[in-house]
Amino acid sequence: MTRKPVLWLSVFVLIMVFLASCAPPPDISTPAPAVTEPAAEVTEQLVTALTEPAMGVELPVVDPASVSGDIISAGSSTVFPLTEAVAEQFENEGYAGKITIDSIGTGAGFSRFCEAGETDISNASREIKDEEVALCQAIGREPVEFRVGTDALAVVVSNDNDFVQDLRLEQLALAFSTAQTWADVDPSFPAEPIQRFSPGTDSGTFDYFVEAVMTPANGDDADAGKAAILESEGTQFSEDDNVLVQGVAGSPYAIGYFGFAYAQENTDLIHPLSVEGIEPNAETAESNEYPLSRPLFIYSDAGIMQAKPQVADFINYYLTNVNDLILDVGYFPASVEALDTSKQAYLDASGQ
Repeated sequence: MTRKPVLWLSVFVLIMVFLASCAPPPDISTPAPAVTEPAAEVTEQLVTALTEPAMGVELPVVDPASVSGDIISAGSSTVFPLTEAVAEQFENEGYAGKITIDSIGTGAGFSRFCEAGETDISNASREIKDEEVALCQAIGREPVEFRVGTDALAVVVSNDNDFVQDLRLEQLALAFSTAQTWADVDPSFPAEPIQRFSPGTDSGTFDYFVEAVMTPANGDDADAGKAAILESEGTQFSEDDNVLVQGVAGSPYAIGYFGFAYAQENTDLIHPLSVEGIEPNAETAESNEYPLSRPLFIYSDAGIMQAKPQVADFINYYLTNVNDLILDVGYFPASVEALDTSKQAYLDASGQ
């Protein structure tokens, strides 16, 4: 053999050794199961998808340390923890005034805003009604709507409940009206009396539940749907979601509903059910695939915002920072388009 073929053979062997060293070792064990992405990462990806596109509307920068003057806010118990979180960060960054936030229900909040004229901002878990707008206009206020997020209304049972994981909408309506035992809802459920817990009639959560669940089950008659739940035997009503949590947690045969954040905060006591086979989470809430997802709002008035710069600055700060805080509270971001609409409404109302 001549030297040239030997040289080429040596090079070939070296190349093969190098390639073998780069290749991963053969897997002779049982294939590992696919890794499921952590829920937190999935949620963060959703937030990125919702907020990553460049905003079409930008607001002027607010320095909380330069803001003074008091702010009064009241309304929805659902929006309350979100507004509270924004207010806390606003104060931590130097705001020197006082923010009052009362959790009294959406309807009661609009009453204080539109009739008494006592508040600067109204928190709401539903859109303002025409009759409430008229009341505002009667005292010289024109409500301006700001979409701030998305909620999934959670239907919850005690962690001691091991017989129900999912309900259809008609079953849910039955559970909150004429059914006396769980077996009346589904024959496979135990024949134990249902203990019902519901937000009170001043709550936007109650209004939404009546609209989304009770009204369709009563021939699309809103009055009949409302009457069905109000006349249901033994139902306990409260404007305080914490009272509802404790009530549901106290019995394996209890059921209740309220904003998703309160379910998230109390997973040691209660857990949410799927509705129509869809569980409430970030993806299903934003896509409206979950049947009980809904938008969240705050309302103010151009006259208030211009007469009280601190109110305008706080709303600006709210809209600018809400997506950084909303997941920690337990709700889900509004889409870029919805938030841009709110920002443009702010610019129009504040005269900027």
